[in-house]
Amino acid sequence: MKRIHLHVSVPDLAQSIQFYETLFGTPASVVKDDYAKWMLDDPRVNFAISQRARAGGVDHVGIQVDSTAELGELATRLKAAGAITFDQDATTCCYAKSDKSWVSDPSGLRWETFHTFGEATRYGEDEATAEITAAPRADIPACC
Repeated sequence: MKRIHLHVSVPDLAQSIQFYETLFGTPASVVKDDYAKWMLDDPRVNFAISQRARAGGVDHVGIQVDSTAELGELATRLKAAGAITFDQDATTCCYAKSDKSWVSDPSGLRWETFHTFGEATRYGEDEATAEITAAPRADIPACC
Protein backbone atom coordinates (compact mmCIF):
# COMPACT_ATOMS: atom_id res chain seq x y z
CA MET A 1 0.00 0.00 0.00
CA LYS A 2 1.26 3.44 -0.84
CA ARG A 3 1.18 6.55 1.35
CA ILE A 4 1.54 10.18 0.24
CA HIS A 5 4.47 12.00 1.84
CA LEU A 6 4.53 15.76 2.39
CA HIS A 7 7.52 17.55 3.97
CA VAL A 8 7.15 21.19 5.04
CA SER A 9 9.94 23.51 6.22
CA VAL A 10 8.85 25.62 9.19
CA PRO A 11 10.43 28.61 10.97
CA ASP A 12 9.35 27.56 14.50
CA LEU A 13 9.23 23.82 15.14
CA ALA A 14 7.54 23.91 18.57
CA GLN A 15 4.80 26.25 17.37
CA SER A 16 4.25 24.11 14.26
CA ILE A 17 4.11 20.87 16.26
CA GLN A 18 1.40 22.38 18.44
CA PHE A 19 -0.55 23.53 15.37
CA TYR A 20 -0.36 20.18 13.55
CA GLU A 21 -1.14 18.14 16.68
CA THR A 22 -4.32 20.22 16.98
CA LEU A 23 -5.12 19.89 13.27
CA PHE A 24 -4.55 16.12 13.16
CA GLY A 25 -5.95 15.44 16.64
CA THR A 26 -2.94 13.33 17.57
CA PRO A 27 0.64 13.83 18.75
CA ALA A 28 3.55 13.39 16.37
CA SER A 29 4.89 9.83 16.11
CA VAL A 30 8.49 11.14 15.88
CA VAL A 31 9.80 14.33 17.50
CA LYS A 32 13.45 15.45 17.32
CA ASP A 33 15.14 18.81 17.93
CA ASP A 34 14.75 19.78 14.25
CA TYR A 35 12.04 17.43 12.95
CA ALA A 36 8.60 15.94 13.62
CA LYS A 37 6.52 13.37 11.74
CA TRP A 38 2.93 12.08 11.78
CA MET A 39 2.09 8.72 10.18
CA LEU A 40 -1.62 9.26 9.65
CA ASP A 41 -4.12 6.67 8.46
CA ASP A 42 -6.94 9.15 7.77
CA PRO A 43 -5.88 10.63 5.45
CA ARG A 44 -3.15 8.07 4.68
CA VAL A 45 -0.13 10.37 4.71
CA ASN A 46 3.40 10.60 6.07
CA PHE A 47 3.46 14.28 7.08
CA ALA A 48 6.81 15.71 8.21
CA ILE A 49 8.01 19.14 9.28
CA SER A 50 11.55 20.34 9.87
CA GLN A 51 13.43 23.45 10.86
CA ARG A 52 16.61 23.11 8.81
CA ALA A 53 17.40 26.60 7.48
CA ARG A 54 15.38 26.25 4.28
CA ALA A 55 12.71 28.68 3.15
CA GLY A 56 9.35 28.03 4.78
CA GLY A 57 6.69 26.09 2.91
CA VAL A 58 6.51 22.84 0.99
CA ASP A 59 10.00 21.36 0.77
CA HIS A 60 9.07 18.26 -1.23
CA VAL A 61 6.32 15.70 -1.73
CA GLY A 62 6.56 12.00 -2.29
CA ILE A 63 5.14 8.52 -2.29
CA GLN A 64 6.14 6.08 0.42
CA VAL A 65 5.90 2.41 -0.54
CA ASP A 66 5.95 -0.82 1.46
CA SER A 67 8.54 -2.73 -0.58
CA THR A 68 11.58 -2.39 -2.80
CA ALA A 69 9.49 -3.95 -5.60
CA GLU A 70 6.97 -1.07 -5.41
CA LEU A 71 9.85 1.43 -5.35
CA GLY A 72 11.34 -0.20 -8.45
CA GLU A 73 7.98 -0.03 -10.20
CA LEU A 74 7.62 3.71 -9.56
CA ALA A 75 11.23 4.46 -10.57
CA THR A 76 10.78 2.41 -13.76
CA ARG A 77 7.63 4.37 -14.67
CA LEU A 78 9.40 7.69 -14.13
CA LYS A 79 12.35 6.64 -16.27
CA ALA A 80 10.03 5.27 -19.00
CA ALA A 81 8.36 8.69 -19.11
CA GLY A 82 11.75 10.24 -19.83
CA ALA A 83 12.37 11.62 -16.36
CA ILE A 84 15.89 11.68 -14.97
CA THR A 85 15.97 10.26 -11.46
CA PHE A 86 18.54 10.39 -8.69
CA ASP A 87 18.52 6.97 -7.01
CA GLN A 88 19.85 6.19 -3.54
CA ASP A 89 20.26 2.84 -1.85
CA ALA A 90 20.45 2.41 1.93
CA THR A 91 20.59 6.14 2.69
CA THR A 92 19.91 7.77 6.05
CA CYS A 93 17.44 10.63 5.97
CA CYS A 94 14.78 12.06 8.28
CA TYR A 95 15.88 9.74 11.12
CA ALA A 96 15.19 6.70 8.94
CA LYS A 97 17.03 4.28 6.64
CA SER A 98 15.54 4.14 3.16
CA ASP A 99 16.04 3.39 -0.51
CA LYS A 100 14.94 6.37 -2.64
CA SER A 101 14.43 7.71 -6.11
CA TRP A 102 14.24 11.52 -6.53
CA VAL A 103 12.83 13.43 -9.50
CA SER A 104 11.62 16.96 -10.26
CA ASP A 105 8.34 17.56 -12.06
CA PRO A 106 8.26 19.96 -15.05
CA SER A 107 7.65 22.94 -12.73
CA GLY A 108 10.60 22.05 -10.51
CA LEU A 109 8.63 20.53 -7.61
CA ARG A 110 10.78 17.86 -5.95
CA TRP A 111 9.28 14.37 -5.55
CA GLU A 112 10.78 11.43 -3.74
CA THR A 113 9.64 7.84 -3.94
CA PHE A 114 10.99 5.76 -1.09
CA HIS A 115 10.92 2.53 0.90
CA THR A 116 11.84 2.87 4.59
CA PHE A 117 13.30 -0.19 6.29
CA GLY A 118 14.66 1.08 9.62
CA GLU A 119 15.20 3.92 12.06
CA ALA A 120 18.30 6.11 12.44
CA THR A 121 19.67 8.30 15.21
CA ARG A 122 20.73 11.15 12.87
CA TYR A 123 18.66 13.33 10.54
CA GLY A 124 20.81 12.37 7.60
CA GLU A 125 24.24 11.22 6.60
CA ASP A 126 24.03 12.18 2.94
CA GLU A 127 23.63 15.96 2.97
CA ALA A 128 25.16 16.42 -0.50
CA THR A 129 23.05 17.66 -3.38
CA ALA A 130 22.56 16.05 -6.75
CA GLU A 131 21.65 17.75 -9.96
CA ILE A 132 18.79 16.39 -11.99
CA THR A 133 19.26 17.88 -15.40
CA ALA A 134 15.65 17.44 -16.50
CA ALA A 135 14.57 20.04 -13.94
CA PRO A 136 15.43 23.72 -13.64
CA ARG A 137 16.52 23.20 -10.01
CA ALA A 138 19.86 21.81 -8.90
CA ASP A 139 19.02 21.54 -5.19
CA ILE A 140 17.60 18.03 -5.09
CA PRO A 141 18.92 16.80 -1.75
CA ALA A 142 20.43 13.43 -1.06
CA CYS A 143 18.49 13.65 2.17
CA CYS A 144 14.97 14.93 2.50
